Amino acid sequence: MRHKGYKEKRMFKKILIANRGEIACRVIRTAKKLGIATVAVYSDADRDAMHARLADEAVHIGPSPSSQSYIVIEKILEAIRKTGADAVHPGYGFLSENAAFAEALEKEGVTFIGPPVRAIEAMGDKITSKKLAAKAGVSTVPGHLGLIENADEAVRIACSIGYPVMIKASAGGGGKGMRIAWNEREAREGFRSSKNEAKSSFGDDRIFIEKFVTEPRHIEIQVLGDRHGNIVYLGERECSIQRRNQKVIEEAPSPFLDEKTRRTMGEQAVALAKAVGYHSAGTVEFIVDADRNFYFLEMNTRLQVEHPVTELVTGLDLVEQMIRVAAGEKLFFGQKEVRLEGWAIESRLYAEDPYRDFLPSIGRLTRYRPPDEGRQDDGTIIRNDTGVFEGGEISMYYDPMIAKLCTWGPDRPTAIEAMADALDAFEVEGIGHNLPFLSAVMQQERFREGRLTTAYIAEEFKDGFQGVAPDARSARTLAAVAVTINQALQERASQISGTIGNHRRIVGHEWVASLAGQDFQASWGTSPDGAYVRFSDDEIISVATDWVPGRRLATFNIDNRPMAVKVDLAGAGIRLRWRGIDVVARVRSPRVAELARLMPKKTPPDTSKMLLCPMPGVVTSIAVREGETVEAGQAIAVVEAMKMENILRAERRATVKRVAIAAGASLAVDELIMEFE
Repeated sequence: MRHKGYKEKRMFKKILIANRGEIACRVIRTAKKLGIATVAVYSDADRDAMHARLADEAVHIGPSPSSQSYIVIEKILEAIRKTGADAVHPGYGFLSENAAFAEALEKEGVTFIGPPVRAIEAMGDKITSKKLAAKAGVSTVPGHLGLIENADEAVRIACSIGYPVMIKASAGGGGKGMRIAWNEREAREGFRSSKNEAKSSFGDDRIFIEKFVTEPRHIEIQVLGDRHGNIVYLGERECSIQRRNQKVIEEAPSPFLDEKTRRTMGEQAVALAKAVGYHSAGTVEFIVDADRNFYFLEMNTRLQVEHPVTELVTGLDLVEQMIRVAAGEKLFFGQKEVRLEGWAIESRLYAEDPYRDFLPSIGRLTRYRPPDEGRQDDGTIIRNDTGVFEGGEISMYYDPMIAKLCTWGPDRPTAIEAMADALDAFEVEGIGHNLPFLSAVMQQERFREGRLTTAYIAEEFKDGFQGVAPDARSARTLAAVAVTINQALQERASQISGTIGNHRRIVGHEWVASLAGQDFQASWGTSPDGAYVRFSDDEIISVATDWVPGRRLATFNIDNRPMAVKVDLAGAGIRLRWRGIDVVARVRSPRVAELARLMPKKTPPDTSKMLLCPMPGVVTSIAVREGETVEAGQAIAVVEAMKMENILRAERRATVKRVAIAAGASLAVDELIMEFE
C-alpha cells in the first residue's frame, strides 16, 4: 500500500529522539525524509555513536548507565529546552511507555509522538491491561492479576495456578523481568531475578504470575490509529523463535494463521485499542496454541522492534504514520485498503556468542560490512536497520542488538532463501555474535515448514548451539572451495618467491582437503569452460570465483550456483564460514597429508575445577563461601551484563576451594571466579 497523498497540516519543525542505537537512527531517517530537523541525545558511552552523528544536533545527557542518562526525564527535558524541539519520538524501551514522561512533555508544551497518557497507563501496567482486555471482550490467559509481595507468596500462587507459570514484570517488555518456572525452586529464584531486573530496567519492581501455555506460538497484531477515532490493524507478525523470552527471528505474516483467525485477532486488537482511546502505532500480543485458540498477553504502546517486517508487507512507513498522527493528520486509508503483499523475515543480529549459550559479548567491531540494501536482481528486498559502524564499540551498558536484517520475497520460501544469502554476505568481526545461529535456523527443515513454538530454540538446540556440521554435499562443496583458494595462494606464493636460476617453483594440482573430519582427494584444473575440481571418485565440480588473497568475503559459483563464503587464513589452514558452518580446511599435497596423520593431537587445558566468567560483566553476588559444599544445579554466583541477570550454577557436587573475586568485581570473559577441590 502506498501513500495516496495527505491534506497537509502543521508539521513539526524539530523532533528529539529520546533513544539510542538502531531505533534512533531509524527515526532520524524518516524525519529527514519528511524535512524535519532532528536532535539526538547521547551518554558518555555513546559519544561517538551513529545516532549522534546522523542527527542535525546532538546533546550529551550524562553517564553511560541508562539509569543516569536515557531514562532520566529531567535530562531529556533539558535537552528539549536547549534545542527547541517541538516533538519527541521515544523509540522503544527506555521512556517509550512511561506515562510520567508523556505527561512531562505535555506540561512542557511538546508533542509526544505516541499514544495518549491514559492508554500508556492502562496498557503499560500488565495487570490493569488484562482486566481491560477481558472487559473489552479480548481472550485472556488464566493467571493471578494481583501484585505479589515476596517469593513465598509467588510460590503459593504458582502452585495454585499450576506449573509451568510465567513470572513477569508488570512494567516489563523486551524479555526483561520475565522467567518461566516449572517447579517451586524456579518460582522462588525467578521471582527474585524478575524483581531485580524489573527494578534496574524500568524502575518498577512489581511482579505478577500467569499460566504458561505449552506449545505456544507468539503472534502479535500491529494496530495504528489517528486522533480522529480511526483505528486499523495491519496484519500480524509471528515472533515465536525466542531465546530467554527475547525475540530472535520474526516474520510477517504468520505461516500458521488462517484468514478467519487473523481477522478475529485483528478485530479484538482494534476493540482493545478503542477501549482505551488509542492513537499512534501499537501492538497487541497474543499467545496462540496448536488449535489456533489465542490469548491476550499485553499491549505495547509503542513502536515494536520488529516493525520493519510489517512495513515490508504493507508498504507503509510506520514511523512516518506516527509522526503524521501526532501532528493531527487522519489516516489516509481504512481497514479495507490494508493489503499484505509477499513475505518478510527479520533476523536480530545480537552481540551474543551462540557457542557460549548466547552470553553477551562486548568489544570493538573490527569489521562490519552488511549486505547491499534495496531491491536485488531477483526481485527480493534486503533491509538492514542498524546503529553501529565498523570501528565502533559494543558497550556493556545497553541492549546487545547490533542490527535487524530483513528480507522480503513474493512468498515465504523465497524470503527465507534471501535471508540465508544475506546472512552469508554479512561480515561481522571483533566480537561474539549470533550470525551463525541465525544462518543455521534458516536451513532447518522445521523452520522452513513453519512448525514454530516459543520453545523452538530449546527443542532444536537441546545441548546448546554447537555450530552446523556440514552434510556430505556441503562438505564436498567446501572442499572444492578450499582447493580453489589454496591453488590461488600457491600460485601467488610461487610468483612472490621468484625463480631459482631460470626455473620458477612449480605448483602442483593434486591435493588432499581435510575438513570436518573428512579427507577429500582432489585435483584442480582448468578447461575452456573455466576452472574445476575433480574428486577421486571422478565427480567434477565447476568453480568460478572473484576471490583474491586478502579478500575476506568471496563470491563463488559452484556448478553455476552462487554462494558467498567468508574466508580467513588460520595458520596453515583456511577458515570457511557459510550457512552456519564454520570449519578450518587444511589443503596439503598427498605426501604431506600422509605425514600429517601421524602428528599427535594437542590436548586442551583442564578447567573442570574452575568457574570462569562466561561473559564480560559485573559479578553482583557470590552465593557460596570457601569450604562450602555445593550441589549440582545450585546457584553460586550472579553476573549482570547488558541489563540481564545471569545465574551461574554448579555443574556437579563439589567443595569450594577458593573464591577469587568479590561481589562488585568487573570481569572479562574466562576470568576466574572460583575454584573447586
